[in-house]
Amino acid sequence: MSRAAGLAIGWLADAVVGDPRRWHPVSGFGSVATHLEGHTYERRRSRGAVHVVVLAGGAAVLGVVAERTSRRHAAVHTLVTAAATWAVLGGRSLSREAKIIDGQLRADDLPAARLQVRNLVGRDPSTLDADEVARACVESLAENTSDAVVAPLFWGAVLGVPGLLGYRAVNTLDAMIGHRSERYTEFGWGAARLDDLVNWAPARLSGILALGLSPGVGHGTMRDGLAAIRRDAPAHPSPNGGVVEAAFAGVLGVSLGGSNVYDGRTENRGRLGRGQPAGAEDIEPATRLARRVSLAALVGAVAASSTVSSAVSGLDHRQAGRHSAP
Repeated sequence: MSRAAGLAIGWLADAVVGDPRRWHPVSGFGSVATHLEGHTYERRRSRGAVHVVVLAGGAAVLGVVAERTSRRHAAVHTLVTAAATWAVLGGRSLSREAKIIDGQLRADDLPAARLQVRNLVGRDPSTLDADEVARACVESLAENTSDAVVAPLFWGAVLGVPGLLGYRAVNTLDAMIGHRSERYTEFGWGAARLDDLVNWAPARLSGILALGLSPGVGHGTMRDGLAAIRRDAPAHPSPNGGVVEAAFAGVLGVSLGGSNVYDGRTENRGRLGRGQPAGAEDIEPATRLARRVSLAALVGAVAASSTVSSAVSGLDHRQAGRHSAP
């Protein structure tokens, strides 16, 4: 039960406090990764694989040590799990950025919104109009709700602290080197593929939750969201992001996707959904849907981790009984 309690406390801490402006653990990990890249980088997939194994493996090993050490005392294990959960979640920061962009667009301050949206997306926003900034914001709300909330809770429920830290390491490395720039096409291949793998189940869970929690949020329906996933998600370059973005587009009754510019390279992400293009008025409903998905993911993670803990405890008791038998 200490794992379940730790996940809940960590989620609540993120919802109330959010990420610190300075000295964030994930930022520290990113600094270590950047330093190591100076020693590991070559335009080869094998060198990129070594880079990922050292960093993500190191984070997971740190989690194993923390898990095993703290499990001797339930209260300590709860606090360690809570701290790790808070460190890897990003739900409050995501909704905070969306709220700021929403206000800037409603105030017709497009230059400020273009600058602010850089905190959420990797595309070049310098030439985006107001609707395109809003689209970027809604797409980020969808994909990052999965990546920064649902997926960490999923792996935390299944694997505890090692799952939390290991997942966040993989996802951070994908954000740093997993994109298809000239520098990282080969070196970042392993990070991108591993991120696809660990996000496969959480992304589909996020899509299901978005469908089930859609009533009263947007102009679309659960059926529209399901149709968008089936019809549109396969055309998206991300096997996971496309699922979540299509679900949000369908239930909100908008269309997402289109052409984005990354480091001078144009990427066509297809059309997700069949409604009108997303605008500033769709940011607030998308934020409400993201919050619903986040809360439902927490409930599911707490229930799942309680079940896992009970099963492990029962196995330990049975093994102890066999060892003590005459």
